[in-house]
Amino acid sequence: MAIRTVLKMGDPRLLEPSRPVECFDTQELHTLIADMQDTMRALDGAGLAAPQIAVGLQVVIFGVDHNPRYPDAEIVPLTVLINPVLTAIGEEMEEGWEGCLSVPGMRGLVPRHRRLHYRGFDQYGKAIDRTVSDFHARVVQHECDHLAGILYPMRIPDMRNFGFTAELFPGQDLQDN
Repeated sequence: MAIRTVLKMGDPRLLEPSRPVECFDTQELHTLIADMQDTMRALDGAGLAAPQIAVGLQVVIFGVDHNPRYPDAEIVPLTVLINPVLTAIGEEMEEGWEGCLSVPGMRGLVPRHRRLHYRGFDQYGKAIDRTVSDFHARVVQHECDHLAGILYPMRIPDMRNFGFTAELFPGQDLQDN
C-alpha cells in the first residue's frame, strides 16, 4: 500500500489518547493496517502503533522474525491487535533496552512486566487472547503505551540509561532508529 511518515517525539499528536475502533473488516481499516505493515517493514521496526502515523485509533501491529534492530530477540508472530487490554501477570519486572521509530537514533533502559496477558481483536473482529513473556511482552507493552500517549523515555527511571545508540553501544552495528 504505502509507507507513511512516522511522527517524531515532540509532535503533540503522539501524546493524545487513542479512540477505540468501532467497525471491523472495513476497507479503511484494512488500508490502515497495510500501510502500517509497509511502514514497519521499511523501517525495520518490531512494531508500530496507529498514533505514530497520525491516526488516533487503538490499533497496533508487531512482529519480529529476524530484525537487525533486535538481533538477539526471540521470534514474535506478526500480530494485528485492536482495542487491546493488557494485564500484568505477577509483579516481576525486567529491564531491557528499547528503541522507537518515533525516537530515532536513541535507546533507553526500560522496566516492563516480564509476563503479560493481552486480549483484543484482529482487523476482522476475531478475538485475540494470549499470555506471553520476555521480549514478546515488552513489544506489546511498548506499542500499547502509544495508544495512551506514552513514549518509552517517559518510563525510564534513570536518565543515565538513555542516549544515542551510537554512543551507548559504540562499534555495534545497530540501526539508527
